[in-house]
Amino acid sequence: MHRLRPTLLVAAAWAWLAARGVRRLLLDGVPAPGSVRRPPPLPAGGRRAVVAVLRRRGATCLVEALVLQAWDAAHGHRRDVVIGVTGAADFQAHAWLDGDASSSGEGFAELVRVPAPG
Repeated sequence: MHRLRPTLLVAAAWAWLAARGVRRLLLDGVPAPGSVRRPPPLPAGGRRAVVAVLRRRGATCLVEALVLQAWDAAHGHRRDVVIGVTGAADFQAHAWLDGDASSSGEGFAELVRVPAPG
């Protein structure tokens, strides 16, 4: 059984607030690099709490990618968000972090890349 640590609770709270902020930012288009709320100084292991909150909230792939990009950048892992689309016949759009499993962007042509914050 896992013990709920305060650092995981803080990471989860940050993820909830960051996802809400990203959804608001997306009303004006794709957010500029660095416009997503920076996470507080927490151990990198808190990422699992961030992912859990995003999945439970039903975050879109774009919201998830932008929030995780901010988390990873704060922990020294700069990764671009890639937004891709499929062909016109069966149009779909998807966003993922560059370097995710190759299946993340499989079948999608890169349309836009959001650089990691510096």
